[in-house]
Amino acid sequence: MVPAGVVQSTLDQLRPLLEAGDAVIDGGNSYYRDDIGRAADLKRDGVHLIDCGTSGGVWGLERGYCLMIGGEDEPVRRLKPIFLSIAPGRGSAEPTPGLQPGGTAEQGYLHCGPSGAGHFVKMVHNGIEYGMMAAIAEGLSIIKGADIGLHQDEIGAETTPLRDPWAYQYTIDIGEVAEVWRRGSVISSWLVDLTAAAFAKSPDLEEFSGRVSDSGEGRWTVLAAVDEGVPASVIAASLYERFDSRDAGEFTWKVLSALRSEFGGHLEKKA
Repeated sequence: MVPAGVVQSTLDQLRPLLEAGDAVIDGGNSYYRDDIGRAADLKRDGVHLIDCGTSGGVWGLERGYCLMIGGEDEPVRRLKPIFLSIAPGRGSAEPTPGLQPGGTAEQGYLHCGPSGAGHFVKMVHNGIEYGMMAAIAEGLSIIKGADIGLHQDEIGAETTPLRDPWAYQYTIDIGEVAEVWRRGSVISSWLVDLTAAAFAKSPDLEEFSGRVSDSGEGRWTVLAAVDEGVPASVIAASLYERFDSRDAGEFTWKVLSALRSEFGGHLEKKA
């Protein structure tokens, strides 16, 4: 995400150089609501703002970028050669059975609607990404813990004992699991490809602390879901997990521990 102040400052610097009919493309992860106001402001001078959600990560230079575009019809049509030059193109994926020909989505770019629509679709795309990443990470963590029956921690009143240790006697190579999931499985995806690549580089992921940032799009997606009254429990949960990874819930856990101590005399176990 590019901070709103940076985007606005850049537009302010560009404005003296712009003429009626010019188009400015914002290819960052700006908040779609800001796009609506900026587009209306620039339109007073006859300048068009095109919001372009861009997905592809660092690999986009080689693979091409999926583009989600918002703005007026005429400038979007005029800028088609630019979009075609950086989008992945038709050959980047197998043709979808039954897809009617003539659309641009199969080329890797889509005019989603008027100002803000492109960044709105990209915002939700990133919210989905949060949920998918969380599901992959949680699933692999469950597999990693499948050997808990081989080395149970001390059992006491403060820890629920493992009921069936014999059922958790597996030591499974997580990297190899990610690798096999890449090949023909229902959940095979670029995210699984990247997961396998990460484990190939670092089987124990020792260089990572587990502190996961969120750059804004997940929050905005959840806010949009609330405004629309659309249930989005997976995306919301994955966003809260990111907060928790940064110890944002530390005080919550202190309150819970204190409450257990007060009502039941439960002493905190040492970490």
